[in-house]
Amino acid sequence: MSSRDAILQRLRDELSNYPPVGEPAPAEVWPRQNPTAEEMAERFAKELAEVHGEVLRCASIEEARRQLAELVKKSEWTALGSMDRPMVRDVTAGLPAEMVHWARADWPPRRIAELSASVIEADGLLADTGSCLIACPSAEDRLLCYLPPACVVIARRDQLAEHLPAAWPSIAPRAAGPNLGGEFLIVTGPSRTADIEKILILGVHGPKRLAVILVG
Repeated sequence: MSSRDAILQRLRDELSNYPPVGEPAPAEVWPRQNPTAEEMAERFAKELAEVHGEVLRCASIEEARRQLAELVKKSEWTALGSMDRPMVRDVTAGLPAEMVHWARADWPPRRIAELSASVIEADGLLADTGSCLIACPSAEDRLLCYLPPACVVIARRDQLAEHLPAAWPSIAPRAAGPNLGGEFLIVTGPSRTADIEKILILGVHGPKRLAVILVG
């Protein structure tokens, strides 16, 4: 037996005196604190404000309609490009019909960019980062998130999740569905960028303003 073989055999003999090592327990990168719905709503609003977004809290759809109408009036918006989703239809019902333009597949990007603002519906909210999860199965849905200078997201308080891992069980089955095209977007506040002098500029790569109407 060579010296190398003798050393390896001694190592094997020594290691055989120890019990086998099992599979390590998976590390939980984002531990769950299980906050209440109201705690998550407050955290969501705080985190979104940190990145220059805003949250309008509403107790009901009726109040959400009033909030949107007031936002439109104060902002002097004249044309809203809207996703054809149930909550968007409910909340925009209080606006003049000629102001609400339902997104169509034949709209060119320039048509969407010329809108005053977009109104889209959230598929989930992340409290820890103030982010909105938006399913965009079509090109026009996706462009509504990027091209208009302002974006209004309609969401419910019961859509809040503590963080992405907590939201994943409800998102993954839908994302894996064979009939779902497009993509999910994670929207966190208005578009932000900074130059070499670290001067923050809003609205360069997307909406300059983002407001979330949170119902419930």
